[in-house]
Amino acid sequence: MKIVVQVKLIPDATQAAALERTLHTVNQCANRVSAASFETYGLKGSVKDLRSLAYGDLKARGLGAQAAQHVIKRVVDAYTTLRANLRAGNLGGEGSKRRRKAVSKPIAFRAGAAHTYDDRCASWNYDAQTVSIWTMDGRLKTVRFACSAAALKQLVQYRQGESDLVRRDGKWFLVATCEVPEAQRYEPRDWIGVDRGIANLATTSDGDNHSGRRLDRYRRWQARKKAEIQARRHARPRNC
Repeated sequence: MKIVVQVKLIPDATQAAALERTLHTVNQCANRVSAASFETYGLKGSVKDLRSLAYGDLKARGLGAQAAQHVIKRVVDAYTTLRANLRAGNLGGEGSKRRRKAVSKPIAFRAGAAHTYDDRCASWNYDAQTVSIWTMDGRLKTVRFACSAAALKQLVQYRQGESDLVRRDGKWFLVATCEVPEAQRYEPRDWIGVDRGIANLATTSDGDNHSGRRLDRYRRWQARKKAEIQARRHARPRNC
């Protein structure tokens, strides 16, 4: 079972500037690739198509090999999602305004959209709680991160695959994927029905009645109190 664990990055001013420049650059590149893919292949460009179309340009713009591959894959995945939404009718029927708008122009990526890192681009030091991460300004080797003890334990035991660099409300985060083994399913041997009642707390389908002495005492106490209050009310003299 896949879950995500989010940690907060605590970069210094120089590191934060490098992360910001990196995020903006890779999203500008994603928009370039998206425009080229749309012009050449419409909505149907594959990873192989876009690699031959855009990989050299991405490298020339300073992206590392893995970063370039991830930009290409992001663009392909975005168009794959768009085609799936079109098939499912999520953007309206043929000729609808929303559908025409979606297919009339390239997919655009926000300047601060998340960027994906694999283990070649980002590595974790759990003991020191730092990450080493690729940026346009070179490798940042000691970016500190903070998380709960439970989240750190999950990262140590189960983190696998990719992580996303995210900027939200001026703060930086890495969202890591963890492959957690599913809990063993409990298979009951039999079943039982339970009827909750007033005279008895519960009566089970096999004929057992369940109640409690404390509850019985409380009910008797309530009955006495109710009777006393009613008796006082009836004994109260009426105004003439």
